[in-house]
Amino acid sequence: MKKLNRIKGLKKSDRIIWWVCRALLFIWGTWGLFTGYTSEFIQACFAIAFTHLWDMFQLFGGKSFITRFPFRLQTLLNCFICFSCVVGTTLNTRTTFTGIDIPEHIFAGYLACTGAFFLGDIMQGGKQPLKISVHSMFSLCFAVTLLVGWEFYEFTMDRLYGFVMQHGQKLYSEGLTDTMADLILGSAGAIFAMFLEAFKRTGIIGKNKKAVRAEYKRKREEFKKEKARLIEMGADLSKEL
Repeated sequence: MKKLNRIKGLKKSDRIIWWVCRALLFIWGTWGLFTGYTSEFIQACFAIAFTHLWDMFQLFGGKSFITRFPFRLQTLLNCFICFSCVVGTTLNTRTTFTGIDIPEHIFAGYLACTGAFFLGDIMQGGKQPLKISVHSMFSLCFAVTLLVGWEFYEFTMDRLYGFVMQHGQKLYSEGLTDTMADLILGSAGAIFAMFLEAFKRTGIIGKNKKAVRAEYKRKREEFKKEKARLIEMGADLSKEL
């Protein structure tokens, strides 16, 4: 029943975006296959698979943690994958334009940090929510860790298979500049997402600001009372011992 309700919660607009992204990836991959870019076809296959990330996790019977993430994250991920492959890869392989990396890495940082906020909620297991400052720092650190991990991947592929993902196969300084620029751009996107999500959750911006702010204050008061109660219980127990 929960699984059915979860599926019904998917908006029609999200479904449309998902299938448009998949269609564009399929067309792009097929075009690459018939024009001599076989690697693009393989990339498209993997990309389409990742656009079914939420669906693939249903192999666990709908009990996977991913069902607790909002559908908009899958929508953002699908848009990011589609843009990176269809636009980014095409420009990188068929033109000399390299500026496409700027929006890609900013978007990646934004997406990683936004997803980390909901991951923090899931890790709490429905218990008292984290303090917003702690939640924000966790999300930012998690996002930056993912960005660093991606740079590890690029470095490894360049060294093992002769790729030029870091644009520094001949000059060390070029590779270093590319890596640092990617990290800075991704971190900027993550910081923006951190403030945006924190402000939404505390009722500073967004819809129904007053209601969200009141609910946030109520939860914080409950947390303070529960904390005081536990401290008092601990004090009483220590006296008895």
